[in-house]
Amino acid sequence: MGLFSALIGNASTVSKEHLEDKYGKLLTEDEEIELGFKLVRDTFIFTNKRLILVDVQGIAGSKTEYKSIAYRSISRFSIESAGTFDLDAELKIWVSSETTPSITKQFNKSVNVYEVQKLLAHHVLK
Repeated sequence: MGLFSALIGNASTVSKEHLEDKYGKLLTEDEEIELGFKLVRDTFIFTNKRLILVDVQGIAGSKTEYKSIAYRSISRFSIESAGTFDLDAELKIWVSSETTPSITKQFNKSVNVYEVQKLLAHHVLK
């Protein structure tokens, strides 16, 4: 991930191997990581069963929250692709009947937001 992208808070892709090494203990027996992103200190992971948000808290980063969102509880989502002069693309996810997005993440241009949309659509529209 580039320094500039990290400073402005844009997510970039993380390898499945790295995610499995670091977060494999969170997965169920038949759960597999499909895609993951790092955003400064936070990480979000798409598995074949759910979305896992890893929120590192505090200045020292010694406290971490692991939030699990089942795909069936996602009521809608949107992506906004990066334009010619935009530095980022955006993903918004609404959980259950909330009126504002529960999750909003920005991606740098190295992330194919259409791949993210395709993965979400595959799981949410089942």
